[in-house]
Amino acid sequence: MSSPTARLLAVATATALLFAGTPAQAEPAASVTPVSTGTNAFAPLATCYGGAVRTYFQTGRYGGEAGQYRTTTRCRDINVRNASVYATEACVIFVDKTNACNYWTYLPANSGWITVATDVRDGVNFRVRFANLRYEYEPLIAYHAF
Repeated sequence: MSSPTARLLAVATATALLFAGTPAQAEPAASVTPVSTGTNAFAPLATCYGGAVRTYFQTGRYGGEAGQYRTTTRCRDINVRNASVYATEACVIFVDKTNACNYWTYLPANSGWITVATDVRDGVNFRVRFANLRYEYEPLIAYHAF
């Protein structure tokens, strides 16, 4: 059996650690990984996706449009994630300037976040247009971060 002095020392040490706290540990760094080849080289930081908006089309058909949205300070780019079971393409329409797409970006089925417009100023109004590769009976589900 241990001595009362050893027990007192153990309790005092434990109490001191409780009040001092445990050593700080760094959180795991958010990794920036490539999401596809070509113009969509890197995914933005995870904080950009905090205010992502969901779009749901009951039937995917040949595509559709989502929005009107307005860019924010959260993201420097406009990003889309395809949560559908089929691939689609997406483009951005800057509605204050044109009704035409900027360029088409391929979004594979159940994709990660992919940039569909880069270096967009804050406060810009836009819509996202989808074009499916064929008529789809399944829903088209996408998330937009901007």
